[in-house]
Amino acid sequence: MSIFRGSRGGAAIAAAALLALATGCGPGTDEPAGGSASTASHPVKDTSITAKPGERFTITVHQNASTREYWYLVDPGPDRSVLVSRGQDYASDSGDEPMPGAGGRLTFTFEAKGKGTTRFTLLHCTFTTCQGNTSSLPPETAGPSASPSQPPERITYTVTVD
Repeated sequence: MSIFRGSRGGAAIAAAALLALATGCGPGTDEPAGGSASTASHPVKDTSITAKPGERFTITVHQNASTREYWYLVDPGPDRSVLVSRGQDYASDSGDEPMPGAGGRLTFTFEAKGKGTTRFTLLHCTFTTCQGNTSSLPPETAGPSASPSQPPERITYTVTVD
């Protein structure tokens, strides 16, 4: 039983306490609470990116596992002395409650390390362009697949850190 039941003031206090608790915690990564002040978001088609050492940036794409639509960071990856991947995060369009057929947003996060220029590639697979892939396993990318009628989309990004 709640000690705040039937009390509007108590409910307001409980809500304020929950808000303080939720916002007072860090994101559970190596970022400061509230995220990095220098994180920039880039559109998927923005293939020329400039960053400063220590700056983080993201690229967010639409992904839908129910239609076998996936995105991957593929080899060759970026020069690690210039840019490192800080992972990916998926957010469902249906919120916390998964719904069949619902897609979502996959966000790739990168951090600029040192001065220089490097490249990396995102591979976009759909059911018509890739075979044998899953959300965590990209298809064989060494050569063309036997069954797709068209190759998967590859977007190559050039990142300059100055």
